[in-house]
Amino acid sequence: MKKQYTIPVFVPHIGCPHSCVFCNQNTITGAESVVTAETVRETVEQHLEYIGNSASYVEVAFFGGSFTGIDMTLQTSLLEAAYEFVADGRVDGLRCSTRPDFITPEILENLKKYDMKTIELGVQSTDSEVLLKSARGHSREDVFAASRLIKEYGFDLGLQMMPFLPGDTREKTLQTARDIISLAPQCVRIYPTLVVKGTALYTMYERGSYSPAELESAVEICAELTEMFEDAGIDVIRIGLQTTDSINAATVKGPYHEALGELVYSRIYRHRIEKYIADRGAEGDFIYYVPPGDVSKAVGHKKANTEYFKQKYNIDITIREKQR
Repeated sequence: MKKQYTIPVFVPHIGCPHSCVFCNQNTITGAESVVTAETVRETVEQHLEYIGNSASYVEVAFFGGSFTGIDMTLQTSLLEAAYEFVADGRVDGLRCSTRPDFITPEILENLKKYDMKTIELGVQSTDSEVLLKSARGHSREDVFAASRLIKEYGFDLGLQMMPFLPGDTREKTLQTARDIISLAPQCVRIYPTLVVKGTALYTMYERGSYSPAELESAVEICAELTEMFEDAGIDVIRIGLQTTDSINAATVKGPYHEALGELVYSRIYRHRIEKYIADRGAEGDFIYYVPPGDVSKAVGHKKANTEYFKQKYNIDITIREKQR
């Protein structure tokens, strides 16, 4: 089966005048040089050569920084370079990530000219205190206004959130998720906060004024958030930052794991199986059936779930796929 393929073009920090406490875009994106129209063309050509005809839908995505905050002349040149591939039929559409305070009718009108399909907003939190302590530079109201405007103009909306920012609590995180659900985006990304070298958060960590979350806490809250979003019909397209050499080297402390998404979905299955045990009584071994392709999630990373139930309940659980 052919799948969607995203061609990433990284635009590190050139569109953003703010310095959020967690941000070091050069490290996070693994890119340092300023992107140009020629960079876009070369990147897209290389990816197209690699994927051939293996994808059913191909998009070019401007990630990192704040794309719509880039000088309009440069922004338009990058869009024009990417749109060349849309015009000749080799790419199906474009997407970008940006900030809630860099969305205006004029910006959206310009994006529509180049077949931009999806706009992702780095919301991070909808709590005013968390936004202030994280030096986000935008308000809770900006999140709602920008999200609604994006949808009014016919774009697909994506929203990103970051649990465990300074001043955050479990209830604030859950309220952010409820606010995101109320905006009905097509997709969500969940990025638990990491302490990265070269950031203000790293300095706070060194001084003892910020303590990163433990991996276990991140897995639990991300599992809860993921279920909330999926129950609302919203796709969770990413959990945790993507693995890069720079992220591995620069992550000082925090809930980083190369397979965080796998851990989260395994935890969701642990909760479901535990409820099943509670409903039927924790007696006797049994077989638990899951949808095709979900056996490894239910078994858990390194068989963590089956070991958990053996240790806690002295039950051997066999995980099998449901027959189609």
